[in-house]
Amino acid sequence: MLFTMVEKGMDAEVQGDKGKARGTVNGQEGTKGTEALWAVLVTRELWKKNVWNDAKSVSIVALGCFHPVAKVQSAALHFFLGSDEEDEDSESEDEAPDIRALQHRREINKKTKSGERKIAKAEHVAKKKSTAKGSKSTPNFPAIQQLNDPQGFGEKLYDGLVRYDKRYSLEHKLLIMQLLSRIMGTHKLCVLGFYTYIMKYLTHHQLRVPLILASLAQSVHELTPPDALVPVIRKIAQEFVHPGVGAEVIAAGINAIREICKRQPWCLGETDGGAELLGDLIEYRKSRDKGVVVAARSLLQLYREVNPGLLKRRERGKIASMGLSSGNQPLPFGQQRGAAMDIDGLNLLEEHLKQAKGDGPDVDMSDTEDEKGWENWDVASGSSSDESEDEWINVDSDEQKEFNISDSEDEKEAKAPESNDRGDGVTEERVQSVSILATTKILTPADFALLQDLRLKEAQRVVEAGGGSQSKRRLAMLEAQKKAVVSAGEDPTATLITESNILGVRKKAKADYEERLASIAKGREGREKFGSAKGKKNKASVSSSTNKEKKRNKPIMMARYSSAVRAKKMASLKDKQKRLRAHIDRAKKAYH
Repeated sequence: MLFTMVEKGMDAEVQGDKGKARGTVNGQEGTKGTEALWAVLVTRELWKKNVWNDAKSVSIVALGCFHPVAKVQSAALHFFLGSDEEDEDSESEDEAPDIRALQHRREINKKTKSGERKIAKAEHVAKKKSTAKGSKSTPNFPAIQQLNDPQGFGEKLYDGLVRYDKRYSLEHKLLIMQLLSRIMGTHKLCVLGFYTYIMKYLTHHQLRVPLILASLAQSVHELTPPDALVPVIRKIAQEFVHPGVGAEVIAAGINAIREICKRQPWCLGETDGGAELLGDLIEYRKSRDKGVVVAARSLLQLYREVNPGLLKRRERGKIASMGLSSGNQPLPFGQQRGAAMDIDGLNLLEEHLKQAKGDGPDVDMSDTEDEKGWENWDVASGSSSDESEDEWINVDSDEQKEFNISDSEDEKEAKAPESNDRGDGVTEERVQSVSILATTKILTPADFALLQDLRLKEAQRVVEAGGGSQSKRRLAMLEAQKKAVVSAGEDPTATLITESNILGVRKKAKADYEERLASIAKGREGREKFGSAKGKKNKASVSSSTNKEKKRNKPIMMARYSSAVRAKKMASLKDKQKRLRAHIDRAKKAYH
């Protein structure tokens, strides 16, 4: 029924959300749009209460993302983005009360218990409003992962965004950009036209440009072609990173380039002038602004790890230079390393499991119950393959030798490595060194967590035993990996790019009245009562300085313009004679 309610108005013309056509269908308030909006809201509420959490609910809301009514489309987009609709929030939430004004009125008016209750209630409401306002909306990752045909969904979103670009407002287009970028980043999709479309918004005077840059970086992943990102990187560098803009704009541009290069390092290459551009961006680490310095240093540190060959020799650092000298080159785009022969630290896990079962280190793992289970599975799989419809016939090695009748020299070259493997035993030693646990047991997430802890403990033991700098670097790398895994498990939005990641480190904002009072009270803790201690330390009895001491220590420029000195200068002859006569009389009395 909900599918039918959403599908009823899908054939109408899209009017957008600008001006008079906002929330209407064909210029009139449409009942079909109301029914579709009701269906999307019901599905969203049941999803929040964990009643409907399957792919069918996601399909209903996904269909609403292409509804011609902008309000229905906005509600569906907010469902995937994990935030409530802005229209509903503006209608339901009122402005928070002014606590400072209420307290000021309380001090002036008559004090009553009812007034105290009103202030307490207002403080509770204001605290609740601030908490709700500061709470960050988390994207609905389970719904995004349950999308049916995410590539087709992303392409339809992009087509609607381009086709009705002039009918949608900027806020609505930002919602579509955010959802499209998160789908592209989650499912590793390539909608290459999106990067061409978004370039017209990459200017430093564009409204909500930090959110646009965050959406752009979120859409990039390791499978994105670098050729599609080169014009975007050039555009950001030309618009954001130059001396004609402010320091915050430069920091935002470098941070955006860093987030893009973090997901696709080959968007800056040697053939397209990427090394020169990277060198220019790194030179901003000598800036006077802290945000620009942090952004440039983070970009430098990123390329020291992923592709130090683009950096100059003096900028690579010790570790990157050692890696390049040893021949560790990053793989180009589209290439992968060879198959892994073993898992790092798997022998530690094997020894730990043997000790946990009470067996000695020399006990064979084939005696365990897991090995018996694998043997039964191997037998079953072998019998099924023998009795398959293709009717393959297993030929022994002796019978194969009868068909090998070639007399060419290729036969001798083929036999040479075989005899080498059997003679010196290099391959056998390599096979024996590999733990058999990977072939006899399916490792669970708990086993991998235990393996991570065992590798960390082993690295700590090596460092404590006097290991060199290489052991310390390995320990630091393992600790960083464990911290990243823990943070990703606790917070699913750890990989999400926000506006704060683009803006970077900024100057501390001016503190409000409550924060200033709190800092003042904190500074007074453990301190004597405020007041001058001058003249109290070097005396037998505690007292302040006398007026004579103060007058003697008074600066001459202040004494010249004091009232007493000015009165002496402006005194008449008669007053001077009276003062002189009084001085003579006092001297005579003191003499006698």
